[in-house]
Amino acid sequence: MNKATDNVTIEQARVILAPFYDALNQPAKKDVSALLAKAVHPDYKSYHTNEEWLTRDQLAEIFKNMGVIIPDLKWAIKDLLTIGDQIIVRGEATGTPTGEFWGAKPTGRSFKTMAIDIFTVKNGKLASCYHIENWMTALQQIGK
Repeated sequence: MNKATDNVTIEQARVILAPFYDALNQPAKKDVSALLAKAVHPDYKSYHTNEEWLTRDQLAEIFKNMGVIIPDLKWAIKDLLTIGDQIIVRGEATGTPTGEFWGAKPTGRSFKTMAIDIFTVKNGKLASCYHIENWMTALQQIGK
């Protein structure tokens, strides 16, 4: 995978994504920055709108902060597709917040919600991601 346009197989996608999803699972207990460095380029862009994005370092801080608030945070890959240099993931996030989570006080209730990620791969690492997560459903489930 050293071409300008990588043709990523499902097997390669699993290897590339492994440290990224490892960083998302109970991130307060891990070196998130080191795990992300294994999976993504230094100039990685994580888009949460079509124009606004976070850097790798900003994303690492968000993962760590979420891990403090949701100690049992777990992300699972439910579906995985590849198209050329893109990896598409339908993921599932679960957890039980023990602190305030986007304005919602902890209730002891857990959430299960969905995320869709479209990653672009360059030279064997993640270069960017457009993603959407259904946090409104999570907030409804925990009692907000």
